[in-house]
Formats: sequence, structure tokens, C-alpha cells
Amino acid sequence: MSRDQIAIIVLAAGMGTRMKSATPKVLHRVAGRTMLDLVLDEGARLKPKRTVVVAGPDTEGVANQAQAHSLNAQVAIQKKRLGTAHAVRAAEKTLGKFDGTVLVLFGDSPLIRAETLKRMVRALKSRKKPTLAFLGFRPDDLGSYGRFALGPDGAPTRIVEARDITPDMDVSDICNGGAMAADGRHLFKLLAKVKNANSQKEYYLTDLVAIAAKQGLGTAIVECSAEEPLGVNSRFDLAVVEQEMQHRLRMDALAGGVTMIDPTTVFLTWDTKLGRDIVIEPNVVFGPSVSVADGVQIRAFCHIEGAAIGPGNIIGPFARLRPGAKLGADVHVGNFVEVKNATLEDGVKANHLTYLGDARVGTQTNVGAGTITCNYDGYGKYHTDIGANVFIGSDVALVAPVKVGDGAVIGAGSVVTKDVAADALVVTRAEQKEIKGWAKRRRETRAKQKKKT
Repeated sequence: MSRDQIAIIVLAAGMGTRMKSATPKVLHRVAGRTMLDLVLDEGARLKPKRTVVVAGPDTEGVANQAQAHSLNAQVAIQKKRLGTAHAVRAAEKTLGKFDGTVLVLFGDSPLIRAETLKRMVRALKSRKKPTLAFLGFRPDDLGSYGRFALGPDGAPTRIVEARDITPDMDVSDICNGGAMAADGRHLFKLLAKVKNANSQKEYYLTDLVAIAAKQGLGTAIVECSAEEPLGVNSRFDLAVVEQEMQHRLRMDALAGGVTMIDPTTVFLTWDTKLGRDIVIEPNVVFGPSVSVADGVQIRAFCHIEGAAIGPGNIIGPFARLRPGAKLGADVHVGNFVEVKNATLEDGVKANHLTYLGDARVGTQTNVGAGTITCNYDGYGKYHTDIGANVFIGSDVALVAPVKVGDGAVIGAGSVVTKDVAADALVVTRAEQKEIKGWAKRRRETRAKQKKKT
């Protein structure tokens, strides 16, 4: 096996009791994607030869999620949760003999970038050729983080936990970031030397620093930004990581040619695809699977998920695009308009108070205020097909399944239950009647009644 190959072990067996959730911790979502998937996504950019996810004995969902990822990760079970070093050892049999570089990552730390992982791999190939490279960072507040003690050459000699640090102790201000790169020829031999002589009776991965240093195997630190190693142990931590991920996604969008009037109020997902010269007003939420072409305006208070938006569209304010919404070029979807599983072809306008579900709307068609496609009868969903250059008046109900031909006109207030021919006029409202003087007589009668009481 080539020494240049990479294997990744992701630790994902934690109970996450502080999350107070039936969902395993690593399956909680950040920017619409599970933390486990986000970690695997970054790992995938290194094109690893092998990937092993260590799951707990009672977290079947974690195993399923790992195997569904494009990396097709293998799963190892940590039958007893006896610490991080014990978790890595649980992967030994599944990983097999591997003499390349092994990256050990944490499934609840989804902010570490692939570029940082690549630097960790390169650190093992540096001139000193260390056996282990540890992730380090320098936070503004050292807080409760474990910190590296350094030797005369600047290499780490051990990690001292915050609770054990005394004022006279010679430790650096570089904190332990958790992730680690190791020479696969030595990793499991070193892990076998980790003891559980601590109050928790657990085997800690951090002990590898001192073990390797004492054996003269060489250690190194790869520093990263303070936010990358952030882990999630509680709902508050999850919110902090979400905030950081949103900042990252917004900055990428702005750098890519998107204007955001107030970026802090725009929420993106991991797979949001935005073109250039897009303007996004405040309080817009993007759910998963959204693509937006060039030159689109998205006005305030829109919610968009599972939608493909063509160039030159104007969306909102207060519009909702649901999964399956496909909008062509120069489409207008206005205030309080909802589109679900529907295609709006080029130039369609639906500017007010409308629901278009399970439908096709042809080019240059105008949909009046209050129009709805009645697509559900309590048992099944049915399709509405509206042709090109159709004019639909206000307050129209199209009872699916129904088809409206090209160029037809539907009068306001109509309930359409049958197919409409091309270029036809349909009006189904009741005949208007007028009774002269009725309102005046009614007011006079009511006034007399009021006086008597």
C-alpha cells in the first residue's frame, strides 16, 4: 500500500446527552446538512483511500448516514464508550493494515476545512518527518481548553488539561483542536500504550502527545483559525456553529457577486447555488436544494427550498417557493404567492396572493390575484396545465385535473372544472342582479327598529 495514501477515521459514537435529543448528536444539522456529512464532505476533498466512521452500539442512524455518503464509509462499532483513544482503536480491525497517513476527525466538529486537513497531511512529510501532527488554535479566551506544552524545538511534548494548569506551569497558549494526523505504521502501536489512569477511567487520545514525545517519534502542531475546531456538545454550541457556518456561506456568496442588503438576516444552506448580480433583501431563508441564476432580485421575507430560479426573476416580498418549483427567465412571483412542484415558464407573472401547485404555466401568462390551483381532493394530487399567453383574472379556482389552452382568457371569480380551448373566454360567475333603492330602504327600516328599542 502506498505511503502517500490517506485514510480517515471519524469519531461519531458520542451519546450527546447534553443535546437532550433522541437524534444522535452528529446527525443534528448545520446549514441544512448533518454534522457528520459536513465532516465527511471536507474529508472527501482529500480523496481518501479508506474512510471509517466509529459509531456507538445504539446509533443505527449514524451508520446508515455514513454508508449513504458518497465516500461510502465503512462503520466500526465502539461497543463501550471508554474515551477517544478507545474509539480510534475500535476502527483498527475495520481499517486493517494501513501504512499511509491516518486523519482522526470528530463528527461533532463540522467547521474544519479541507485546506487545514491537507496542511496536517503535509506536516507529516515535512523535513522533521513527525509521527503525529495535532491541530492547534489560539482563542481569545483560553477558557477550558487543553493546551500544548512545548519542547525546546517547539514541538509539543504533552497536552495539559485546563483544570490541571497551574500559574508556574510552562504551557503555551496554543490549545488542542482535537483532530490529528498520524503515520499509520505507528498509530495503533501508540494507542495500545494509552492508559486509563484518570478519574473517568477512560482512554484519551490527547495522551498520545506525551507517549510519542517520550519515544522520540516526533510531533508537530498545525495551527488553524479559532473557529474551525469548534465542537458541539449542547444546543447552544450548535447555534454557535450554525452562526459561524452562516457567516462563512454569506462571505462566499458576497465574494461570488451576490449583493445582500443585510447579510446577517439571510440564511443559506450548504448546497445553495447563487449566480452573479443577485440582490437579496433582508430576512430571506434558503432551504436545501436551491439554485438561483444571474440577475435575480429576491425581496424581503421570502422562504425558498427545493427550487430552481431562472435569470432575471423578481421574487417576493413574502413569497414561498417549495420543492419542485422551477421558474424560467424573467418570471415575477410576488407577495404572498406560493409555488409548489410547478413550472413557471419564461415571462410568467403571478404577483399577488396566489397558489400554484402541481402545475405548468406557459410563457407570458398572467395569473391574477387570488388564483389557486385546486390540486388535492383529500386523497390524491392532480395536475393543472396552463398554456402560453393566458390571462387569468382575479379570484379564479382551477380544479385539477384541468387544462387551459394557449391564449385563453379566464374571467375573474370563475371556477374552472373543465378543459378550456385555446383562445377561448371562460366566465363562470353568477349573473349580477341589481335591486334599486334596496339599501336605502334597509337603512330606514333598521333606524326605525333601533328607535323602538
